[in-house]
Amino acid sequence: MSSRTVVLVPKHRMLRRTLYGLLLAAPLLPGGLACGGEEVGFVCEPDYSALNLGPIAVQADGGFPRPCGLCPPHPDGVSNWGCSTAGTADGGADLICHYQSCFGDGRRPEGLREAAVLDSGSELGALFAKAAWLEAASVPAFLRLAEELQTHGAPEELVKAARRSAGDEVRHTRAMQALARRHGADMPEVDLPPFEPRSLEEMLRENAVEGCVRETFGAFVAGWQGRTARDPEVRSTLRAIARDELRHAELAWAVDAWAQEHLSAAQREGLRQSRREALRILGEEVDGHHPPEPLIHDAGLPSLAQAQALFQGLAAVGLQA
Repeated sequence: MSSRTVVLVPKHRMLRRTLYGLLLAAPLLPGGLACGGEEVGFVCEPDYSALNLGPIAVQADGGFPRPCGLCPPHPDGVSNWGCSTAGTADGGADLICHYQSCFGDGRRPEGLREAAVLDSGSELGALFAKAAWLEAASVPAFLRLAEELQTHGAPEELVKAARRSAGDEVRHTRAMQALARRHGADMPEVDLPPFEPRSLEEMLRENAVEGCVRETFGAFVAGWQGRTARDPEVRSTLRAIARDELRHAELAWAVDAWAQEHLSAAQREGLRQSRREALRILGEEVDGHHPPEPLIHDAGLPSLAQAQALFQGLAAVGLQA
């Protein structure tokens, strides 16, 4: 039996039923009309991909800096992914801040420092470069989870599943890097401080937020992209990634289930509260989701209405646990 067919953690049947139901209904979820009036299954969301902040100072060598730190948070909560400059008629330059929604966050490790994707002139390139960065950051997150599970006496199946997930994320990083390079973008470096020891409760709280909520939603979005992306290479890549991400989500829920026997009633309630708060925050981010049209069309990102439907599916799973 190959390693790709080994089942290390039980399937989360409610999670799978919810996800498969949403994906089967993909063509039926709210889509609206395209800009040209032809019904194609996605909406013309407002394009929040760029914001011109006006003139910036010229450097001594005649070049222009890229002070991405000057870019403010977008009022609708859309992620800031970097900046570029645009020449003006008087020889100066304007600072352009780039904003794009980012779903499929995966398991962000504690202390991960945000990175800006250098401007490639391509929204798709920026999307895939940031996705590759997030996949790369998930590798140490899973290795840490495996080590901590072993330290806290978790079943060997959970430890092995966490290590296997780290290997999955290495493959995902390479796949997303390939898509990014195809569109002229490079993955930024992962800047992560050394991990410090933490308690079982702290580990489980991160698992509840990053695994049961964000990673599970990432699996939903990857599944959606693998079904709806018009670019065949993107669709094929995300379909393979989505299968792994679903197993990663199931690992998070399996860790959560194992934890119930090792925590007090107050600690268990604390975990539920952490999960509910993470759902609330993610719901606000979803409501501010306004992806540019190319990301809906070619990359398969869900539109606002579709993302809200996916989130409602996640909430149904998360709130009943």
